[in-house]
Amino acid sequence: MDRLSGTLGAIVARMEEEGTAKGTEVVVRGILPPEGGHGPRFLLEGHGDKPFIRMNSNSYLGLGLHPEVVAAEERTAREMGAGPGAVRFIAGTYTPHVALERELAAFHGREEAMIFSSAYAAVVSALSALTDRATVLISDELNHNCIINAIRMSRPAGKAIYPHLDLAAAEAELEAWKGRARRVVLVTDGVFSMRGDYADLAEVMELAERHDPDYPENVVVVVDDSHGVGAFGATGRGTEEYTGSPPCDILIGTLGKALGVNGGYVASTSGLVRYLRETAPLYIYSNPITAGEAAAALRALRIVRSDEGSERLKRVRGLTKRFESGLVEIGFETIPSDHPITPLMVRDTVETRRLVAALFEAGVLATGLAYPVVPRGDESIRFQVNADHTRTTIDEVLAALAAAR
Repeated sequence: MDRLSGTLGAIVARMEEEGTAKGTEVVVRGILPPEGGHGPRFLLEGHGDKPFIRMNSNSYLGLGLHPEVVAAEERTAREMGAGPGAVRFIAGTYTPHVALERELAAFHGREEAMIFSSAYAAVVSALSALTDRATVLISDELNHNCIINAIRMSRPAGKAIYPHLDLAAAEAELEAWKGRARRVVLVTDGVFSMRGDYADLAEVMELAERHDPDYPENVVVVVDDSHGVGAFGATGRGTEEYTGSPPCDILIGTLGKALGVNGGYVASTSGLVRYLRETAPLYIYSNPITAGEAAAALRALRIVRSDEGSERLKRVRGLTKRFESGLVEIGFETIPSDHPITPLMVRDTVETRRLVAALFEAGVLATGLAYPVVPRGDESIRFQVNADHTRTTIDEVLAALAAAR
């Protein structure tokens, strides 16, 4: 591989020069429990006993460190082993898998749900299985990379990308494909992961219903609400609940963000789920999450549905507003939202990297986003507020930003 290695090394070097490389990953070696008004803090390889505040975690409700969630995984792993041993149709289904699917369906008011190894796998499998030569795919331009790649891997009659949240443009595409496609799959994120803004799913569903009679096999709405489920809406049921939308046709969620564990899922009709079990490649040919992970996710879901879950949702909303207002007070630009993703809009790659480095020196872990992860001019630092942060934590991060500025 000597000649190929040279070619690949040059590509990475060019990415580093342009500021688009992700860089070296930090390695967490330990977690300090909450104390003295602080939330949990993290110890990193190569940085001694210096504690870090984690502001780049999707664990919005802090359930990944919840003792009951951890205990559920440990107990089930002891009873059923560390791994499933095979894909599900061979030997890989355990009682916790089935119980979790049943409760996810009930949580979302759907007939049935099925779990995947990740939400990425769920999106790719669902979209590829739903797409044939008579299908047109219509997608928001800021949809997650999993949707972008799923569309690339599909073979539709056509595809259309509409400007971010521009449903008039989406409607124009629905008009344009009348008589040319048998089926439309209209796909959108619920909450958009880079910015924390969201699709008005009530309007999306109204648009789809209005044009549904024009297509023999329907206008099917697919929503990836991985960042919304558990963190958005009065009871954590996501963007549908927040926008007052009727249920979308196919809802995709994750177990690895607000629920704090690992894996993804699809919730829909029994017929659709049965079809995906027979046709979704990353379900059929990939091992499922472990029985222990399924048990942990089930415990986390039950916490979300409890009074404790409601209290955690209330806490993360309050901390998010405190952080947003603090950013504005010290002169930074943000995109206000009720979601705990709080972007600091820097709009310059070099300055984004400088601020992230300054935060790291101050003991704050935050993620800078530059092109091609976000469009040029949208360079930002994505902060993610968690329920196990504290007011002290938030104020320390704001102080570090003020000093870095």
